[in-house]
Amino acid sequence: MRCSVRTVRLKHLNRAGSFPSGNERLYYRPKGQKGVAMPDLPQDHPAFLAAYAAAAGLSAPPMPAPRTGTIGAAVAAFLASDEYLTKSAGTRAHWRGALDRIRKDYGHALLKDLAAKHIQADIAKLKPHPANNRLKVWRAACTWWADTMQKTGNPAADVKRRKLPKSRGFKFWTEDDVAAFRDHWGLATPERLAFELLHWTGARMSDAVRLTEGNIGRDGWLTYTQGKTGADVHIPIRADAPAYSEPSGQVMLLAAMDARPVRHAVLMVTTFGKARSIKAASAWFAGAARAAGIIGKSAHGLRKRRANIMSENGASAKQTAAWLGHESLAMVQHYSRGADLRKTIMGTGGEQKSSNYPA
Repeated sequence: MRCSVRTVRLKHLNRAGSFPSGNERLYYRPKGQKGVAMPDLPQDHPAFLAAYAAAAGLSAPPMPAPRTGTIGAAVAAFLASDEYLTKSAGTRAHWRGALDRIRKDYGHALLKDLAAKHIQADIAKLKPHPANNRLKVWRAACTWWADTMQKTGNPAADVKRRKLPKSRGFKFWTEDDVAAFRDHWGLATPERLAFELLHWTGARMSDAVRLTEGNIGRDGWLTYTQGKTGADVHIPIRADAPAYSEPSGQVMLLAAMDARPVRHAVLMVTTFGKARSIKAASAWFAGAARAAGIIGKSAHGLRKRRANIMSENGASAKQTAAWLGHESLAMVQHYSRGADLRKTIMGTGGEQKSSNYPA
């Protein structure tokens, strides 16, 4: 069933970094002409092709549709579906990579011939974690195809996940790690601001790269909506913080923000003042940690540290969940609006203390 898909290269596209979503930031710029910005979408997305066609003066997008009934056509349909488009930017970027590989390897094969053995062979080439991630995408696509494209059965449902080696997940940052990072990176560096932002807010990197000064209201509260869960998050930045949050972290964040040599709207920027993509930011921050002598620690380890700080200082499970945007507690769903979340965070007494709340 293995085969390749012929792709059409779009001409005169110049790359200028990446969007926070992970998509390339592209301009249609023929030689000697002014560039036209392309949308924050994959290159084979119908809306991207329409924008390209308009910029190039074409009457229709230049990429031919894959043959009806093939896996290539099925993947293209899935990429245009609500099932895919309503996912978070991070999930879409991850799924897109897997779907592009599926389309490249199997695009000309017929969807009706797709069987569990083909999916099993595909993931067998990968290590356990990537294999299970690929299988998750296969399952989502096959479920959608079975519901909407008359694909008989769901072949991915019969494929078992690979067994994973035992792991304790992302490594927790210790007090020594925090001190080492702060000693190595000065207050005015982008690395230090990124650290203090992640350390105080406990935000996922996928959310932290999107945070701007505009997210901080006149009342001093940072407000944003999580990309992964859609949950609202409210964190005191210039407002009074509860004792259980260990407010010294808030003081350090404000000091790093004030020390910026140049202020940009986006808080986590490159040395040139540009916003960072999720993938690039994660790699950049891990490199900053290594430069400070901190090996094997990631940004998500700071999220775990934030949860543990609050737990050890007496925060309730509800307060920890509200701060980090977790929705695993039924009551957090009930308190999912701004004013109530802030009351939950600032409230004291009468609530059960959390213990090592999951990150």
